Amino acid sequence: MQLLPKWSVKPFAKPYVAGIKTDEVLNVVENLNNDGFSATVDILGEFVSNKNEAIQVKNEYSGLVRAIAKNNLDSTISVKLTHLGLDLDYNYCKNLMLDLVYEAKKYNVGIAIDMENSPYTDSIFNIYKDSARIFFKVGAVMQAYLHRSCNDLENLNKSNLILRICKGIYNEDSSIAFKDRNEINKNFKHLVQSILKGEGYVCIATHDIDLIDDIEEWIQNNNIPTERFEFQVLYGVPMSKTLNRLKSKGYKITVYVPFGSSWYDYSIRRLKENPKIISYVIKNLFKK
Repeated sequence: MQLLPKWSVKPFAKPYVAGIKTDEVLNVVENLNNDGFSATVDILGEFVSNKNEAIQVKNEYSGLVRAIAKNNLDSTISVKLTHLGLDLDYNYCKNLMLDLVYEAKKYNVGIAIDMENSPYTDSIFNIYKDSARIFFKVGAVMQAYLHRSCNDLENLNKSNLILRICKGIYNEDSSIAFKDRNEINKNFKHLVQSILKGEGYVCIATHDIDLIDDIEEWIQNNNIPTERFEFQVLYGVPMSKTLNRLKSKGYKITVYVPFGSSWYDYSIRRLKENPKIISYVIKNLFKK
């Protein structure tokens, strides 16, 4: 798949990536807001090769924060710490992130710190805790397929907690991660319920409709206030029927909106996660 030319992948990428430039993603977010959805915007990319690139990424996010505020958009930003140089220098990355947190606090724009693969989990949670002390609208992400997640939640579950629960997309070893779908879903529900039994705010990030239905039923049976949670989905994922149903019940729905020049790598990842789409891309090759 990595050998596929960019022109063959671009038609697939278009529904899932909100353009390359900031103006393009701002238009997408505005349209989502007009349709009753919130957004969180991700500048695509991971693993910079030097500190100057990390600074450039931080500056791009700072500009995005100001643009969101200027346009009065209902949107947060989502940041991967390897995009800010986490694998190069922990303290350097932390300082860049804290600079960004102060910028976001100034403009009252929330931040979600995305989770990455297991070698970075501890570092990400440590930087999250430092960031959350500065600005109460900073959240983090927890992956339900990791064995450690329940213990991690016990250490984080406080009143100012904002946590996105997702299943997890990285290929982790079975010694540290559940591989069975039922086990992952069971842990996912446990994490969501633990937060809602506590004082935190949970972002329920999944496209698994059965899992969404199970969690929604539990929320209704336990009279959980709507201001304690939201549902999150990736931009472009075709599940409008479910989203409209959830929205009609007054639930907040946030759409994760990626954009930027690294759209090709992101699209290849989406292809790997959903091989059925490959047939579409191959048809596109022969149409060219």
